Amino acid sequence: MSSATSTEEHPPAVEAREDQPLLGKPGGATQGEGVGIHHNLVTGSAIVAQAGIWILVALVWSAIFSKNLVFFSAHPLLNSSAVLVQVQAILTLQPTHTPKQKTLGTRVHFGLHALSNLAFIAALVVVEISKDKYPRFTSPHAVLGLITYICIVLQVLVGVVQYFFPAQILGSVERGKTIYKYHRMSGYALLVLELATICAATQTFYNVAILHIKLWAVLIASILVVLGVAARIKKRKLGF
Repeated sequence: MSSATSTEEHPPAVEAREDQPLLGKPGGATQGEGVGIHHNLVTGSAIVAQAGIWILVALVWSAIFSKNLVFFSAHPLLNSSAVLVQVQAILTLQPTHTPKQKTLGTRVHFGLHALSNLAFIAALVVVEISKDKYPRFTSPHAVLGLITYICIVLQVLVGVVQYFFPAQILGSVERGKTIYKYHRMSGYALLVLELATICAATQTFYNVAILHIKLWAVLIASILVVLGVAARIKKRKLGF
């Protein structure tokens, strides 16, 4: 076994230093050999992302259930749940590095995203039914929401093609691998877009008049998610 391979499969331990970043070394979270994949959900700065996404979901759900439930109530409940599951999918896959870990991580990642996308679809159906007799796209949230749903569909299509059908659609497995880094980049960008859409939702009539979820609280929770996820990004997986 070459030294490069040995280092890849057994990353050297790094001692904590006083000048080390608070969230750890960028991309430093790595799944240990023989460690269950569920540990990836709390490895390194994942705990920061978890705090942010659970705070965000708590803000939405507590506001919804503190008021009289209506059919439209399902829209924010489903969307917030979808983003929660999506964050778990990202955190699960990020620290994987051996072929075995990557294979299992990708399957879990795909399964969680499938669940997340079902929730997104249901949320879209709810808002379409609710807006049947009302003007559409009258707020920044509505416009961002449409853009987000379109991007989610594109992200899913690219992910499925590059991993499950690279030879059939792209011509070869290698061609599929060449777009992995772009799929990762767009995935992180999509998460930010989704959080921005949730922030914009605090300025809608439904929230201002009924739910009263504070923008500053949603912003803080969203920033925690972004910081926690971003601190675990491995530059080499993005081609840098």
